[in-house]
Amino acid sequence: MKLAFSTLGVPGLPVAEVVRLAAGHGYQGVELRTHPEEPVHLGLTPLERASVVEEFKNGGVEVLTLAGYVRIAAEGDDEPVLAELAGLVELARDLGAANVRVFPGGGGQEPAEADATAARRLGAAAPHAADMGVRILLETHDSHRAGADVARVVGTVGHGQIGAIWDIMHTWLAGEEPVASHAVLAPHLGYVQVKDIASAEDTAPLALGDGVLPLRACLDTLDADSWVCWEYEKRWHPGAPELPGLLAGAREYLLRLGAPKQ
Repeated sequence: MKLAFSTLGVPGLPVAEVVRLAAGHGYQGVELRTHPEEPVHLGLTPLERASVVEEFKNGGVEVLTLAGYVRIAAEGDDEPVLAELAGLVELARDLGAANVRVFPGGGGQEPAEADATAARRLGAAAPHAADMGVRILLETHDSHRAGADVARVVGTVGHGQIGAIWDIMHTWLAGEEPVASHAVLAPHLGYVQVKDIASAEDTAPLALGDGVLPLRACLDTLDADSWVCWEYEKRWHPGAPELPGLLAGAREYLLRLGAPKQ
């Protein structure tokens, strides 16, 4: 198992410090939240992009994903959505990131309409992503919370550069069993996002293993060399404990859960 964490857990932390945290705690990768309030965003100059690459190279840590905020099924014109996505894909290429994360964002549309919009836009973006050597991954989230929802869209696109992120909280909230989520997402799966919460009503982040999410059942479905990323939502819950103090314990916990069964 290859482990990463999301910088959603360390809001605004400079890239050099993020790399030191990952390398110092045995994480092979980082999911970089890509947003104007973060050190990594679409406005980075070529020199700043090169600096990010150098920091990760020197630390021996991979940039797993740029976690952007494109809502691929949102109502409105395609052009601004595709333009933002193209910028993310190009930034990912420049930073050496394998993936770009997108959200569904279908809102209150009929599912068939949201599906069609998302599939059309992802299909349009796929050739450019292929040229850049970057994969676009649709996360189980908001309007497409279940694995079956995301698999329906990604399967319609039918392109190798379009895949899925399995956020286990959202599939659990959708009432989908881990084996069912994995069964539909496996052909498209980029990696898994893990987290833990107290209940469906209280989704403040907890240390892994301290909540109710079926972490073991999810990890049991994965291949041994799968990427697993801890998304600790400190940005949305500023009163939550600081992530750095939890990283070592989380790594041990995940490796223990993912160890081969005797």
